[in-house]
Amino acid sequence: MRIIGVDFGEVRMGLSVSDPTGFLAGGIGTFKVTGIKSAVDTVCEKVAEYSAELVVVGLPRNMDGTEGDRAARSRKLAAMINEKCGVAVDFCDERRTTILAAGYMSETGTFGKKRKQAIDTLSAQIILQDYLDRQKNAANK
Repeated sequence: MRIIGVDFGEVRMGLSVSDPTGFLAGGIGTFKVTGIKSAVDTVCEKVAEYSAELVVVGLPRNMDGTEGDRAARSRKLAAMINEKCGVAVDFCDERRTTILAAGYMSETGTFGKKRKQAIDTLSAQIILQDYLDRQKNAANK
């Protein structure tokens, strides 16, 4: 089963996709969004393109675990994806994903425009890989 990972931001949205076995996440790209509806449309296009059966949306919690406005916006996005695409949607805590992605970019010497274009994709990939790993660990217990 293929799964789409989403890092939803105000201006850009990073997307990733799992391999068919659900073992490894790979980046799809970073997409400019002009609002929640355009984000839903883009995700639904990728769901159809990759025949995905699940979408995992990064849930931006505060460091103390509470949820604020950004989390509410991500939950609204998830509900709209479920309604329009007809696929199940789950969440993955996205705290620290952008920091992790920035660290990887620095290690590889990626700066400037290339960094800005790739960081959201990499964040989506980290969100999805974390989700996949957690599912595998839960199944092995």
